[in-house]
Amino acid sequence: TSGVSGSAAAAEAAAAALPDTPEVLERIRATKAAAAAPGETCEMCAAGIPSSHGHVADLEQSSLQCVCRACYLLFTHSHAGGGRYKGVPDRYLYDPSRPMSANEWDELEIPVGLAFFLYSSQAGEVTGFYPSPAGATECRLDLSAWERLAQAHPLLAAIEPDVEAALITRKDKTNVIEHFIVPIDACYELAGRMRMYWKGFDGGTEALQSIDEFLDDVRSHAREFSLEPS
Repeated sequence: TSGVSGSAAAAEAAAAALPDTPEVLERIRATKAAAAAPGETCEMCAAGIPSSHGHVADLEQSSLQCVCRACYLLFTHSHAGGGRYKGVPDRYLYDPSRPMSANEWDELEIPVGLAFFLYSSQAGEVTGFYPSPAGATECRLDLSAWERLAQAHPLLAAIEPDVEAALITRKDKTNVIEHFIVPIDACYELAGRMRMYWKGFDGGTEALQSIDEFLDDVRSHAREFSLEPS
């Protein structure tokens, strides 16, 4: 969603002040609902949205909402919507200057070769998940091991709470470990792929191929991480 219409531009201007987020949403809904195109619509204002669109995380419901550009921008500001909603960033990052070792990966005690890790502002801690027939399965995480890993790899400490994840993958039980920052909606996508394709004990050919395609897409989007502000 690159273009912003006149009504969307007005909503963006209102977002800078954010006097009353529900009231702003009502104004957007009133100007857009009548003209909404058939197909997928924004879950906040009912405007038509393209297949490639932004997401807003609902922290109370632990869910994502598909939104138009204007509504997305409302929730890119700190404490917008009373802190309940947060816009999901679209950044993908990797850090080739600090490769992760097999021993560091083993400290996390993840039973498979791929996992993602989220920091919840409400729980105040990091939780790990890995692909499974259910989509994603939560794993017990040694938080002290995670802290050591995050100190050695600043990329892991740079994830934005609630809306980004650290994705770590080990290729075929080798010593090649890759780690990325990805948007939380990418993790939802991966979970959806697993629910669709997983078969048998190890997932089967389709699931494994889908994971490979997912990782290729992550690599293609990833920019090099820097401690310097961009």
